[in-house]
This record gives sequence, structure tokens and C-alpha cells, in this order.
Amino acid sequence: MALRKLRPLTPSQRFKMANTFEEVTASKPEKSLLEPVKKSGGRNQTGKMTMRYIGGGHKKNYRVIDFKRSKDGIEGTVKTVEYDPNRSARIALVFYKDGEKRYMIAPAGLKVGQKVMSGKGAAPEIGNALLLSEIPLGTIIHAIELHPGQGAVMARSAGTYAQLAARQDKYAVVKMPSGETRMILLTCKATIGAVSNADHNLEISGKAGRSRWLGRRPRTRPVVMNPVDHPMGGGEGRASGGHPRSRKGIPSKGYKTRYPKKASSKYILEGRKK
Repeated sequence: MALRKLRPLTPSQRFKMANTFEEVTASKPEKSLLEPVKKSGGRNQTGKMTMRYIGGGHKKNYRVIDFKRSKDGIEGTVKTVEYDPNRSARIALVFYKDGEKRYMIAPAGLKVGQKVMSGKGAAPEIGNALLLSEIPLGTIIHAIELHPGQGAVMARSAGTYAQLAARQDKYAVVKMPSGETRMILLTCKATIGAVSNADHNLEISGKAGRSRWLGRRPRTRPVVMNPVDHPMGGGEGRASGGHPRSRKGIPSKGYKTRYPKKASSKYILEGRKK
């Protein structure tokens, strides 16, 4: 994929870096794989706002993604690569030989017409989903399960990937996108390759209106609030606001919030890079 810089014909286009969508091959999604999305506006079931700065946004449908890749041994053909408004990565529509259609996270380099497989016996090629016990060491992977049969939960965002580093007994040692090295059961699945749309983090919206289209309302800085509204508020003139912390008083910038006795800590061999 690639980005394009627009000519500054308007103020909003002066700094805008837009996606070219050159890898997208279809403009309309598969209707049978759509589900409605109800907007909450940041409110809970009683109508109380529990998440600030959420509201508005363009109407959209949810694309049902096959994170489990459970059609083992059945060959599928990539029919389209599509844009998904619910995630940063591209998605691919796969037609399987038994007639079923499913969406999957599109890895970088996946082309229309390409064959994909999952399960035992699948080749370690881009787009194929295999058990960690069958993937060659050093392979770049994404869409990784944390528990067998759970479905992919890690390395699903645009441009992310992990690397299979080693195997120890019944565990695989995987280096995560955060830099963390952890152990995952060999019976968990992962997909070969890196996630598509790697230049997503380089995009620049250019104007506040595009954030509103995405359902993000303007965010008020804590230092301009009053002391009753935020721990960093108040003061005469333009006060700096004191130590950075959340509205509930939890410090940011280095304060560890992970529970030190968490059961899964024993599977983490090396912590994520700061």
C-alpha cells in the first residue's frame, strides 16, 4: 500500500496524508457477512456517560471476521480485498470449496485468486493458518490465539506482526509486537505473514472533521479544567497542572498498572520495551 500527499488547495489538505487504497479490489461488502452496529455514544444501559468524547460518526455495519480459521483442510480462494471501517487492517473475502464464504484479516502481500488453507498439513505460506507446532522457527506471524480454539486475539492491527522464536516442551516462545517475549501453547493457531496496511500509522487526517466522522468528539485537556473536574486542573493563569495522572488519580508516564501476582505473568519471559 502507499500514501499520497495532497496539494494544499484548502487548509485541511495542507498536511493531509491519505491512503491510496490501491490494494482494495471491491467497494461493496458481502451482505451475508454483515451485522448491525448500534452506537452507544459512550453511554451505558441506564443512559449515563461512562466513556467521554464518544459520539456521532458515520453509520457502518460490522463485518463478521473468521478469527478461528476453523475450516481445516478445506481450500479457499481469495475473491476480494476490502476496506473495513471497524479496524485498521484490510480484510479478505474467501470462497471455500464447500460453498461457504468467510472474511479473514488480510496479510500483507495477499492477492486476489490466491489459495489459503488452515489446519494440519497446510504449507507455511502467507495467509495460511497453522498450529504453532507446525510453523518453522523465525517465521513472521499474526492473528495469534492465546488459548486453543479461542480465535485470534493478538497481532491483529494494521502492520503488526510477531515472530516465532523457539519451542520449549509444550510451549512456543513468541516475540510480540510490543517487544514482549512470552510462551504460548503449541496447540494455538497463528497466521503466516504480517498484517496489511502497514502505513496506517503514517496517515494524517488534516482536519478535526475527520475525527468526527470516526465518532470521536473533541477532547478537553485536563490542565484547562477546574480542580473539581480533574486532579491536573486549577491554578492561576496557565499552570502546568502538576504530575500527569488520570481523572481518577492514577499516575501515567511509567506507573505500572499490571497486577504483579497475575496468573499469566509466569508465561512472560521478557517484558515489553518501554
